[in-house]
Amino acid sequence: MENKDKNLYKLDELSNYKIASDYSDVRGWKIVDAENHTIGKIDNLWVNKDMKRVVYLDVKLDKGLLDDHHNEVRDVIANDNGKEFIYKEGDSHIIIPIGSVNINKDTKTVMANSIGYDTFRNTSRYNTQNNFDREYERRVMKSYYPENDPNYDSDDDAFYNRREFDNH
Repeated sequence: MENKDKNLYKLDELSNYKIASDYSDVRGWKIVDAENHTIGKIDNLWVNKDMKRVVYLDVKLDKGLLDDHHNEVRDVIANDNGKEFIYKEGDSHIIIPIGSVNINKDTKTVMANSIGYDTFRNTSRYNTQNNFDREYERRVMKSYYPENDPNYDSDDDAFYNRREFDNH
């Protein structure tokens, strides 16, 4: 049974959808931060079906980034309204808004220029078995774009809708 509220789908789930020919299919490509540290590989693309637009990159985090976190003593990564978020086994994926990356076709690399390595390391993750919900999206956006950041837009929908698929 299809969830009527659901508007985000993995591109893999949509057999009758494909990337427009003038855009790069970045699945399998490496993603790096502004300092060229490897964040991970693009595992999938999250598509807003109504807008027919890629909204998020689904990134499988690099083992180095995952291990970096385990070297820290704490398991708790965020305390949002008294709820603690703890990494569970298998929580190795994050989402990155398509509007916050640049795509280099020549090197087949995606660059997240405005988000630092530490932010990625500490960002809330999800397990692909369970996917994620709107609350997870909000939490991640808050970690990438704190409220005092000029890129932050408190009106969630306006923020999501203005992100275009960049083609460089």
